[in-house]
Amino acid sequence: MQDKLTLMIPGPTPVPEKVLQALGKHPIGHRSAEFQELVKRTTEQLKWLHQTRGDVLTITGSGTAAMEAGIINTLSRGDLVLCGDNGKFGERWVKVAKAYGLNVEVIKSKWGSPLANSEFQQALEADTNKQIKAVILTHSETSTGVINDLETISKHVKNHGKALIIADCVTSLGACNVPVDAWGLDVVVSGSQKGYMMPPGLSFVAMSKRAWEAQKKSDLPKFYLDLESYRKTAVKNSNPFTPAVNLYFALEVGLEMMQKEGLQTIFDRHARHRSAAQAGMKAIGLPLFAKEGHGSPSITAVAPEGIDAEVLRKAVKEKYDILLAGGQDHLKGKVFRIGHLGFVNDRDVLTAVAAIESTMQSLNLLNCDMGIGVAAAASALH
Repeated sequence: MQDKLTLMIPGPTPVPEKVLQALGKHPIGHRSAEFQELVKRTTEQLKWLHQTRGDVLTITGSGTAAMEAGIINTLSRGDLVLCGDNGKFGERWVKVAKAYGLNVEVIKSKWGSPLANSEFQQALEADTNKQIKAVILTHSETSTGVINDLETISKHVKNHGKALIIADCVTSLGACNVPVDAWGLDVVVSGSQKGYMMPPGLSFVAMSKRAWEAQKKSDLPKFYLDLESYRKTAVKNSNPFTPAVNLYFALEVGLEMMQKEGLQTIFDRHARHRSAAQAGMKAIGLPLFAKEGHGSPSITAVAPEGIDAEVLRKAVKEKYDILLAGGQDHLKGKVFRIGHLGFVNDRDVLTAVAAIESTMQSLNLLNCDMGIGVAAAASALH
């Protein structure tokens, strides 16, 4: 059957019908009073989601655009930064920082393992001359299914007294607790196609007072991603450039759905789905890739031993129209990833586990009784 594809990847994620319907509305003028009211409402909703009283700016662009904006608006050429690298996206921020002439010191962990909090603490405490200007890291490392301890690392940064913390929360915001003000986070970025339950196209940057102070001194080149221009127009509930108007319609509906569900309920749902996916995979003998106890609530990475992960992933798509994510770079063929982020319910997770289990049986790869994986996942959901 055509047009029945189910997305179980870390983005784009499934989109609710109400959000899709909002996208189909006729556009309005982006300088109109009507659009300004929409911007005002969504800005307040975004502050609720970020648990902040500070600025949350909306950019028409991907999460990478928001992350680049956070870096180039708070730092200057030659600045020393610590960059956490334990996956594809940590690698990306190292590349972005180096592209802008920053002096990058990499704190690296093996893919599948979390960043070591102690290494950040030691580097920051050793910096008695306060040369480190920022710590840059990914909260939920999408490529490996690992969640890093952003709260603890942020405490070490605050103890340093001078450095900023810049966090990629693209697959953690809206899936687990990211209290921007309570944790003292300076720059937090996210993207619409993840926990927001929307198509790609919008990204978001939360900025602290300390981040804005650093912005005044930044000398890195910027134009479209100059956050000061977004801040000035945000005061007037507007945007410095032509925004994706229809995506704002979708944003409001998606955030209304999230507010109705409630933050803690959202976090509990994602944690439950992580538990179910992990339990299902373990029960059918498929090892998890992320180190025990450090799995992301957004995505479960699975490393099947002696099985080509791409063969399994493609067979699941062909048989059941369920799209799982593959491994990236050196993990291609070694890892597949189950996304359980955003508009995902218990049925979706159970269905994905059942499809994987059934596919393994059809490929003569299942070394246990059929149904054990589904039973384990179902038990974890109760």
